[in-house]
Amino acid sequence: MKRPVLFLATLLVLSSALVISVNESQAQTPAEKLQGISQALNLSPQQKTQLLPILKAEAPKLEAIKNNPSLPPLEKAKELRAIHQQSDPEVRAILSPQQYEMWQQMRQQEIQQATHK
Repeated sequence: MKRPVLFLATLLVLSSALVISVNESQAQTPAEKLQGISQALNLSPQQKTQLLPILKAEAPKLEAIKNNPSLPPLEKAKELRAIHQQSDPEVRAILSPQQYEMWQQMRQQEIQQATHK
């Protein structure tokens, strides 16, 4: 009885890791990114409407930095933070303090993922 449960648990963990790595390797559209953010932060419809233009404006800049192989990781992190700081006042006005704290954590993870590729 223990072996089938262990096998299923291992299979579930491995498949989850595969899905996560595939999702991270593919560029997300601003709408797809908003969907993930919306679920994580439990955004209201109004917040979603307000955040989408911000994400759309940032997307090409962020992708250009992430996909630039000539930038060293430290420089990528610096440039990504600069872009995040530009939109930060708008985002802070839209989100609650708890949502904003989680937003900052998500941004930090985004920077770490971009610099570890």
